[in-house]
Amino acid sequence: MKQIIDLENWNRKEHFEFFSAMEEPFYGVVTEVDVTIAYKEAKRKNISFFNYYLHKVLFAINETENFRLRIEDKQIVLHDEIDASATVMRADKTFGFSFMKYIADENEFSDYAIKEIERVQNTTGLLLKSNWKENIIHFSAVPFVNFSGLTHARSFTWPDSCPKISVGKVFERDGRKIFNIAVYVHHGLVDGYHIGLFLENLQNSLDK
Repeated sequence: MKQIIDLENWNRKEHFEFFSAMEEPFYGVVTEVDVTIAYKEAKRKNISFFNYYLHKVLFAINETENFRLRIEDKQIVLHDEIDASATVMRADKTFGFSFMKYIADENEFSDYAIKEIERVQNTTGLLLKSNWKENIIHFSAVPFVNFSGLTHARSFTWPDSCPKISVGKVFERDGRKIFNIAVYVHHGLVDGYHIGLFLENLQNSLDK
């Protein structure tokens, strides 16, 4: 379900129009996230760490209203729920785009994710057409690199407004487990304040 935002009476009207007129309205930040507790909990619950933290990312996305905004047919809509299109690596080192539906229960989500990962790993190609929706985030894990910056391949003519979230390699510092997260968003919909809310929601969820 989704609702259309009344642009004329929206307090972000000028912000939206200003940034939407740019060739590149997306911007991004990279920051650290502490996953010490989350890593232990995933192991204790016998849940894949990838599935565990992806569930927490989706929870935080859905808790942060501006991350549920999308541009569709030149209208701004607020979706009730956001899922993920996550990259899944295959044995031959290619990847495909999965569809990870957000399920509130972490065990049910993990069971779903296991099946979806297996499905993608037994296919070829990118699987673009079956996974394109507006109410998604584009998600990728880059566990080979402890990155401090990240860019995305983008077509400026494509009317994209989906946030792009990437996480890097887990590393240790002072006994804590950490990974970097890159958050890439449309500035007409999401400001730095909202990225801060998302990251706060994510860290709180990872620490439970």
